[in-house]
Amino acid sequence: MTDTAPAQEPSPAQDPSPAQDASPSPSPTPTDPGRSADPVGGGGGAGAAAGVAPVRAWAAVVAVSLGIFSLMTSELLPVGLLTPVAAGLGVSDGTAGLMVTAPGLVAAACAPLVTVGTGRLDRRRVLCALIALVTVANATAALAPNFPVLLGARLLVGVGIGGFWAIAGGLALRLVPAHRATRATSVIVAGVSTASVLGVPAGTLVGEVDPAWGWRAAFASVAGLGLLAFAGLALLLSPLPPREPVRPAALVAAVRAHAAVRTGLVVTLLVVTGQFAAYTFVRPVLQDVSGVAPGLVGTLLLGYGAAGVVGNFLAGARGPRPALLAVGLALPVVLALIAVLRSPVAGGVLLVGWGLVYGGVSVSVQNWMNRAAPQAAEAASSLMVAVFNLAIALGAVAGGLTVDHLATRAAPLTGAVLVLCAAVVLLAARRPAGPPPGAGVKRRGGGTAGG
Repeated sequence: MTDTAPAQEPSPAQDPSPAQDASPSPSPTPTDPGRSADPVGGGGGAGAAAGVAPVRAWAAVVAVSLGIFSLMTSELLPVGLLTPVAAGLGVSDGTAGLMVTAPGLVAAACAPLVTVGTGRLDRRRVLCALIALVTVANATAALAPNFPVLLGARLLVGVGIGGFWAIAGGLALRLVPAHRATRATSVIVAGVSTASVLGVPAGTLVGEVDPAWGWRAAFASVAGLGLLAFAGLALLLSPLPPREPVRPAALVAAVRAHAAVRTGLVVTLLVVTGQFAAYTFVRPVLQDVSGVAPGLVGTLLLGYGAAGVVGNFLAGARGPRPALLAVGLALPVVLALIAVLRSPVAGGVLLVGWGLVYGGVSVSVQNWMNRAAPQAAEAASSLMVAVFNLAIALGAVAGGLTVDHLATRAAPLTGAVLVLCAAVVLLAARRPAGPPPGAGVKRRGGGTAGG
């Protein structure tokens, strides 16, 4: 099968065209069974026709983002709790690390499996069921009497994360008018980046503030957050009947037919593996290399988180290609410097810069995949989520091996090399081309579709 024409598929040589974002799918009609008449449920209705998303539609976008934030915080929470969990349940730090690795692997497998297996079910009901599953899993983790029970709960977290993110990542195209889809995707995927850079330090602080419950309080807090997300989804999302069900063949076709999908998956694998090779060991790097006092690590991580939220929206305002190139070129520099500079001040400043740069990754790869295959957004999104979560697990393993066999500073250096490879992939894929297809096309509501 050959690649589609540039007008249909964003070439890896170009930033996927904003014009495609402006009209990623055929306009809804009253006879289209794949869309709801409610603008929140199907992207149609009076609000969409007028070019202005109704308030409830954006409230639904925020509810989905909160759901992703809850799930991704659940996945990454143990990064800051490995030592107290290991001590509390009588296992080694290496065994406790399975709390990070195992859910990532399960999520990687379940992203395409859940998408295909629930293809004929209302997406609203599926999302609510998955967030409920993770909420129960976190409550179980908080009460776990031993490590096997805790690890079993963590495996359920992986099921929920893979399925929820794969489905939710492409929902912007259905929740708001088409020309607002990129902005809505930024809000939805902010849940991923915010969890990566803010949820972990916040959960760590919760575990430190409550000495009676310790790490159990952190898991209980995330369970409460899941309940809030469930309520938001149940109340704000209208029914989302499935469009054409995603079949296994569609997953293969998305990779074979679209060069931009293949590029996006490789870049995602390299960047996220590099990030978590370094970030999994951010505490020992700050303490052992930068010389940061242990009591300041949590505060610095909150600064990292705040910078990451800013980075998410800065990247969302740009096209995915320039945003990913900026990450691929800037992040290796930051990681290399934090690995060699022995200064608490430099370590703190570089940590904030790290959050700012990495904060744009999730929204950029999601926008890339949405534009790479706009007619197969759910299939492309499920593949990206599978690779993203696999990369989290691979990064943790790669970082652990380098730390064990070399030194603590080897973790960020390994990450720097992998992220730089992602930049090379993007640059190597580049070829001479004119303006993106549809550049300068007039958007609904004013402005152009360029840049």
